[in-house]
Amino acid sequence: MLIKLYEKNTDMRDVLKAVKILKEGGVVIFPTDTVYGLGCDIANARAVERVARIMNVQIERCKFSFICSGLSHLSDYCKPIPNPVFKLIKSCLPGPYTFILQANSQVPHYFKGKKKTIGFRVPDNRITLELVKELGNPLLSTSVHDEDEIVDYTTDPELIYERYRNVVDAVIDGGFGGNVPSTVVDCTGSEPLVVRYGKGEIDL
Repeated sequence: MLIKLYEKNTDMRDVLKAVKILKEGGVVIFPTDTVYGLGCDIANARAVERVARIMNVQIERCKFSFICSGLSHLSDYCKPIPNPVFKLIKSCLPGPYTFILQANSQVPHYFKGKKKTIGFRVPDNRITLELVKELGNPLLSTSVHDEDEIVDYTTDPELIYERYRNVVDAVIDGGFGGNVPSTVVDCTGSEPLVVRYGKGEIDL
């Protein structure tokens, strides 16, 4: 299914179509403020396994992120965060950043590798945020990569649909996506460390 949504004039009826698919264990491709993401409800183990199979990786080795609707989810899935780190996260989100944080016991066990960390995102994209709010759980997300050896990310949702229409349950066309991923900041050490410079500018 191809669902067309507009960030500035989002039709909630179409949002709810996508949410219904997610609640039923579906896998969806959706826009973010950076590149298109592929994901599902983090609480649905079978859906998470499907995403891992699509990406051809083991769950514990895949670089998944939790897409959340706000900072309130930090206490739901992360261990207590030092105040300077919280201030940094608050100053950057919503925005094109992924923060690597220590996972707490409420994170589904199938996400936890040896490091027991998660990637935390609140993208500055209304479509994605409405999906998460209506779903009631964070979205598992991993970037949709292009098969081209030069271009890393597919930006055209129609091309994404043609490639994945028989693999996922829905593709949300939110317009052309970006081709620069989020900036990734590891906050699990004594000081925050940028491990990937992407769209988001940051000065630590």
